[in-house]
Amino acid sequence: MNVSIGVMAYNEERNIDNLLNTLLNQRTNKINIKEIIVISSGSTDKTNEIVQRFSKKNKKIKLIVEKKRKGKSHAINVFLKKAKSKILVLESADTIPKQETIEILCSKLINPKIGIAGGKPVPLKNNNKLMDFIVQLQWQLHHEISKSKPKFGELITFKKVMNKIPLTAVDEEEIASIIKKKGLELVYEPKAAVYNRGPETIKEFIRQRRRIYAGHLELRKRKKYEASTLRSTKILMAILKEKMFFKNIPFLIIAMILESTGRLLGIIDFCTKKNLVVWKVSETTKTLK
Repeated sequence: MNVSIGVMAYNEERNIDNLLNTLLNQRTNKINIKEIIVISSGSTDKTNEIVQRFSKKNKKIKLIVEKKRKGKSHAINVFLKKAKSKILVLESADTIPKQETIEILCSKLINPKIGIAGGKPVPLKNNNKLMDFIVQLQWQLHHEISKSKPKFGELITFKKVMNKIPLTAVDEEEIASIIKKKGLELVYEPKAAVYNRGPETIKEFIRQRRRIYAGHLELRKRKKYEASTLRSTKILMAILKEKMFFKNIPFLIIAMILESTGRLLGIIDFCTKKNLVVWKVSETTKTLK
């Protein structure tokens, strides 16, 4: 089963080298990674130079440069147009998958009824104790919710049943909505781990959460598709199951206040129809190791 991997990148010189090495060294048996396409949109650092160096050594690596940054969903449409395989993978450029992750994830699509599968983001430790608590809580809650209704982000694989997607701030969920409309199943595979880094400051966290929440509201209005983490009641129910987080009540309260703040700002952005397709990226992201 041939697979095409798409990496959407903007100024990822600190991680792209590690990511490409990891993708080239994936342990595979049931699948064949036919190509790895990097869409570099408006990068001004050494991202393009690093990818070009890889492409000269390995023909699987392909670089497509967009001079202007037009947003991740636009870059995904470029990938959809160029990819040669029927099974596609979207890997965030600021993540690192485990060596067997792509195989585990893509193997789910052997089942003809399944159209998309999402991996499990595993956040690396943050030196900021408060932000580390919040990020660990966030992804653990996503994991718990995804076990009953998948939440997609960071790493997904899906069948190429579309030629393009609408410009959006929540591209993975947009793809999931299209897959679902085609009558295919959506699944979550917790064994397909992918390492990432969450926001390292309160400002970055709120900026991220407001964008995602506004994007989810827009997607629900436009397609009647609801992301599994959209409803606050589901979040609260998941928190109650995670008793370990109640060991630090002050941090838990702060996390809930910040999430609520992000959602309130997201509602404002949604109501004022703020353009969220191109967003400000984190300035504190470090190399993943």
